[in-house]
Amino acid sequence: MAERRALPPRVEVAGRLAVEAGFKKSCSPEVGRLLAMVAASKPHGVVAESGTGSGVGTAWLHSGLGAGARLVTVERDEELARRAAGVFADDSRVSVPSGDWRLLEEHAPFDVFFCDGGGKRDAPERVVELLAPGGVLVLDDFTPSADWPPRFEGGVDELRLCYLTHPDLEATEVLTTPTSSAIVAARCRG
Repeated sequence: MAERRALPPRVEVAGRLAVEAGFKKSCSPEVGRLLAMVAASKPHGVVAESGTGSGVGTAWLHSGLGAGARLVTVERDEELARRAAGVFADDSRVSVPSGDWRLLEEHAPFDVFFCDGGGKRDAPERVVELLAPGGVLVLDDFTPSADWPPRFEGGVDELRLCYLTHPDLEATEVLTTPTSSAIVAARCRG
């Protein structure tokens, strides 16, 4: 049997909080490792997340966060935001406000944006505008499609198509598990 890679300690803590709160939408370890790698690529960057949940994705981003970087994540559920903030209470680089995802706008532009909550579906143009030139966007929870244009539930997946063909993004879809994928995109510098 293959040995499983250890989870960063804050990921474990946030995972326990998710169980306690009955929160079932935390990011997978596969997506988490992608988030840690992307955050590590911007050691002095501004890293953002919409949809903190219990803080599992936040903890993955934090595990790759450089000493000169800062991380802001927003959660609309006040209790979840409070619990997640507790996981990072000892690190001044991390802030966890509670409210609408648009609270992130005052911290933009972002070098890394994990758009896991608000904005992803309802305001894709605004999501792209919040990225700094060269900023990296990560969107998860897609179902892989071998077709072009990508399809979901019998029709063209307009949301995925929007991000994959956006003129201001260089984007690709990455298989994270056999049944899930993520879009990873960089904002064009020109």
